[in-house]
Amino acid sequence: MVNASTDPAWWTIFNDPMLTRLENEVATSNLDLKAASLRLMQSQAEKRIASAAQFPHAEANASYARERASTNGILGLLGTMEREGSQSIASGAQGFGPTALPGSVGNPSFNLPQYGMNASWEVDFWGHVRRQVEAATAAVHATEEMRRDILVSLMAETAQDYIDLRATQTQIGILEHNIDIANNSVKLTTLRFQQGAATRLDVAEATGQLHTFTSRLAPLKAQATHRLNALSFLVAREPGSLDTELGKPAPIPLVPAAVPAGLPSELAERRPDIRMAADRLHAATASIGVAIADFFPRVTLSGSLDIQALQFSGLGSWASRQYGFGPTATLPLFEGGRLTGQLHLRRAQQKEAATLFQRTVLKAWQEIDDAMADFTAAQRRRDELAESVHENDIAVDTAKAQYVQGAADFLNVLTLQNALLSSQSALADATAHVAEAVTNLYRAIGGGWENIYPEKTIKKHA
Repeated sequence: MVNASTDPAWWTIFNDPMLTRLENEVATSNLDLKAASLRLMQSQAEKRIASAAQFPHAEANASYARERASTNGILGLLGTMEREGSQSIASGAQGFGPTALPGSVGNPSFNLPQYGMNASWEVDFWGHVRRQVEAATAAVHATEEMRRDILVSLMAETAQDYIDLRATQTQIGILEHNIDIANNSVKLTTLRFQQGAATRLDVAEATGQLHTFTSRLAPLKAQATHRLNALSFLVAREPGSLDTELGKPAPIPLVPAAVPAGLPSELAERRPDIRMAADRLHAATASIGVAIADFFPRVTLSGSLDIQALQFSGLGSWASRQYGFGPTATLPLFEGGRLTGQLHLRRAQQKEAATLFQRTVLKAWQEIDDAMADFTAAQRRRDELAESVHENDIAVDTAKAQYVQGAADFLNVLTLQNALLSSQSALADATAHVAEAVTNLYRAIGGGWENIYPEKTIKKHA
């Protein structure tokens, strides 16, 4: 393992074109990733909604109503004033009367068409809107990092399932080879028994070993089917769709002796879950600012301009205008403890986010340390098992030669053949474990794929 700049497409170290193709397909087709991209789009929309409060709001309106005023209400008062005005006019004085009112008070029904516009803008003195936008922006970043975290996990899961598939296929090949050997042993012991050079016990032991080996084949084939189906699900295909492409056995992906994993100091920059926890802490901190701003007055500048007339013909006259503008301030006086409770809630949420951030960082260090230890141990175990297979192979050949010459018991051949099969299977598992340990290591340090694909994949899923 060396400290070097890590290739974002880390799985290319296996030099396996089929694995690379699967990883590319997962990045563009996986349903979990598509759902995460849609959640990111939702979060971005929520940010746009929050940002809209920074700007003035304006709207146009138009209405028409046929109304009737109550003659026992304000219209009755106007009628009294009309009668008094008539008496004043008779005596030579000016006052209210039919000429001063739009129509006769004797007809309380009228038309009221109008149109106009109004606008308002909240002056963000205390940072209420600004902190809302800040919290929404941090939430977008957190959602993006969550998507990247899912992407890193999917890349690792794809590699592990592929490695498991190739390991299972290798196990099947080893077992089938040993079944052929066991079958030859049955033929050999049967022939020697017929020639009087072996006992019936030798034939029974050889036949029993053949059936034992054969019984292990079906579970391994079922396991290979499971891995194929798992890979099909990851690329959003139906079960069995990859059988033609991946059904043919291939070697377990090999890992170079030195794997560039990056410096541990880069951990915080590479792992999406750490960046996500930091963004959530940022959002929780900004929410405290929103809660504090709620204690202060909210000042809104508003204005309106309308054209109103009792007849449609009057709507074109500038004299029909009416308007109003000015500031409005609202100050919470009594909320029953709602604002205080909300502030306490936001502070508690911020403390929780800080604690979770600390936990995420510590967990990350644990995972990367464990992954490095597993990788080193897996390499050593694989190397030891390779020596074991070599020696067991020599032992089996020697025992067979001695048996044919009559210098050894057939039970010794069976014992050594079982030992060889066990060591071969263990070596296949160990080789796969080395590749899986590398996969876990790259997952622990944050992968690298997310540095290439996020924007491209989001646009594809949009």
